[in-house]
Amino acid sequence: MTVFKYSGRAKDGSHKKGIIDAPNEGKAIEVLRAKGINPREIQPSKSILHKDIGMGATVKNQDFVIYCRQFATLIRAGISIVEATGILGDQTASKPLKHALHEVEVDIRSGTPFSDAARKHSKIFPPLFINMISAGEATGSLEDTLDRLAIYYEKQYTLKKKIQSTLMYPVALLLMTVVVVIFMMIFIVPRFTSMFADFGAELPWITLFVLGMSELIQNYWWGGLLLVVVVAIVLIYLQKNSEVFRYNVSLLSLKMPVFGKMLQKAAIARMTRTLSSLFSSSVPILNALTIVEKVVGNPVIGQVVLEARASLEQGGTLTAPLKKSWIFPPLVTQMTAIGEQTGSLDYMLEKIADFYEDDVDRTVDTLKALIEPLMIVVLAVVIGTIVLAIMVPMFSLFEQI
Repeated sequence: MTVFKYSGRAKDGSHKKGIIDAPNEGKAIEVLRAKGINPREIQPSKSILHKDIGMGATVKNQDFVIYCRQFATLIRAGISIVEATGILGDQTASKPLKHALHEVEVDIRSGTPFSDAARKHSKIFPPLFINMISAGEATGSLEDTLDRLAIYYEKQYTLKKKIQSTLMYPVALLLMTVVVVIFMMIFIVPRFTSMFADFGAELPWITLFVLGMSELIQNYWWGGLLLVVVVAIVLIYLQKNSEVFRYNVSLLSLKMPVFGKMLQKAAIARMTRTLSSLFSSSVPILNALTIVEKVVGNPVIGQVVLEARASLEQGGTLTAPLKKSWIFPPLVTQMTAIGEQTGSLDYMLEKIADFYEDDVDRTVDTLKALIEPLMIVVLAVVIGTIVLAIMVPMFSLFEQI
């Protein structure tokens, strides 16, 4: 695709200018005329900002959520897919999404189905989105499919933000504690070291420990910084290249005290919500499970989903592998079994997702109320220990004086 700069007149006589993606100048003119713009001047853009926009880039969750809701609203209002894609491509703030939508619009105008056009941009449009759209096109229920997609991505975005906000608070407070401790060890504690040495008094063990830590940090701070950088690089490398490492990290996160249960419930909600949306859109169950394994975002649950797919291929049930796994509580397996037996699996999975999303909401609110005072106590204990280590010998010196 080439990015063209154009200027021209609209049907109402107003002056229009902008950019458009097209395989060639002729196709660009064709698309502009279809939009009601008569181009007077059109030429390839030489700006570096328009070179390979979106190559390797992805769309922010927030931008994609807004796009899905607006797309569903436009289609529900009776606007054609071509016009809706053009409108959203012009107004979205995401450059990768804008670039992809302009290319999708060109493909649609040439007769390509929307799902096939979107499939060319796999980094922009997730497999779940593409497969549900494809099923909606095949069954003639595209409006309902887009509504389900909009609701799905809105719920996933809201749930993710709530969990992130809960986890970020203790991390931020912990980092602040580390910064304060390092500052005190480098700038505050050393001022008392020489004073204690001059008096030659016997120091308590807690003071000796704090003074030793202060000296260690002052002399070998570069070693600690280097260690942090090396560990971070190794962890990032393993996270990107080792499936075993990713699996073990996910397993440990699910078994964490307090937070593990919340992450487990959130993962179950994401899995069941995704499956329910796919089943409701008439996506074949084997294809649906393959998609869920990719989008669930947890290798431990993804492994169980793959086992469920293998069970179905061998004539078994979806429920059996779930019962064998410690991850899924009896509520999930029992409601899934009822859904399979009654042919209402999409409905049952939706209710499971609703239950666990509400449960995560309550857990998040509870944790927020508990974490703040707990972390303040931790901060007070750490800082108080350092202050106490300095003050105790000073009181002894004052008594001697």
